[in-house]
Amino acid sequence: MADRIELRGLECFGYHGVFPEEKREGQTFLVDLVCWLDTAPAAATDDLNLTINYAELAELAISVISGDSRDLIETVAAEIADTALNDFSLLHAVEVTVHKPSAPIPHTFADVAVVARRSRRGRAAQGGL
Repeated sequence: MADRIELRGLECFGYHGVFPEEKREGQTFLVDLVCWLDTAPAAATDDLNLTINYAELAELAISVISGDSRDLIETVAAEIADTALNDFSLLHAVEVTVHKPSAPIPHTFADVAVVARRSRRGRAAQGGL
């Protein structure tokens, strides 16, 4: 069984969306990350090198959100998840939720979000490992 590290409500600014005004004006996005890994070695030794540095995880997400403009937040969520799995070898799996609180919907809504989940097991099944 794996432990979890969670980073929730990371506020980022980006230019993602299908409409020209979204790409021109940009908007705030919120990102949640859930990382599954074995934290026992880090806990036993109190060693940051044996776990995921959540400040580095936050920087990764911010760099994707503030990076190249994408039409879909599905693409953004997938890029964050894939990059996290590539960059953090201790991860067993990662789940990334990208919230778009200012989505161009002409109705009152609580949230719009896309969730991307990636795992090493899934990659192995696809021939990626």
